[in-house]
Amino acid sequence: MTSVAARPGRVNEDFAGAVPTAAVLIDGAGIPGSESTCRHGVAWYAGRLGGGLLGLLSLVPDRGLPALLADAIEQVTDDHRDTCDVAAPIAPSATVAVLRVSDGLLEYLVLGDSFLVLDGADGVPLVVSDPREVIISRSFLPALVAAPEGSEEYHRVLRDLRADRNRPGGFWVAKNDPRAADEAVTGSCPIRGLTAAALLSNGASRIVDRFGVTDWPGAMALLASSGPAEVVRRVRQAEARHGVAADDATIVYLTGLGERMGSAPGAVRDGR
Repeated sequence: MTSVAARPGRVNEDFAGAVPTAAVLIDGAGIPGSESTCRHGVAWYAGRLGGGLLGLLSLVPDRGLPALLADAIEQVTDDHRDTCDVAAPIAPSATVAVLRVSDGLLEYLVLGDSFLVLDGADGVPLVVSDPREVIISRSFLPALVAAPEGSEEYHRVLRDLRADRNRPGGFWVAKNDPRAADEAVTGSCPIRGLTAAALLSNGASRIVDRFGVTDWPGAMALLASSGPAEVVRRVRQAEARHGVAADDATIVYLTGLGERMGSAPGAVRDGR
């Protein structure tokens, strides 16, 4: 696992962790001003949601992934409901990617614009994503491009975009409503024939979907040969080359899927 903040000195708002049969990636989201609605912040929300979900995956292995995510959202919402305005449009939220190995199957869930990629022996990865935010964002893109990044107008457009969250016809993320978990993209496939899997935040998936440095087979080959840190390094190079602001970038890369995924629980944050 590799998780790198957008720039030195900035808090990393991603979270990644694993237990012997499951892995979780959380990509926290917020905009300036969200401190007025939640005193804890986006990184706290991402870590609390990810840690709670990992615990549920360990303790309640027989429940479906959407139900576990709904419980985790409810838990973290209850943790700060009395101190923060959890329903405010700019309150912290997060995208989620999960996989779990159980009874010869690999189950997966994606909510929001993170990615999950499953690699098989045939070299043709299965790419799982939730495109709704990207589709809706296209109508806001001209206004975002026209406004100086970080300006009040830029943040106003972001607020308008995020008004489409967690509503019919919009896009769905983890926030304060556990019913969002039912909107996640889910599925399963036999472990047999799978060689590797990867969870990527949208700051890491840029290597393919934004910059086109490589395609998904190439990204999985790079992970196999050089590991997640090299993928993030190449993303940073592309961001600098294109003059694009860096984003937190997190990757969980898994091999040996037919075996237990690791010998002990673990978590990574801020590149550790």
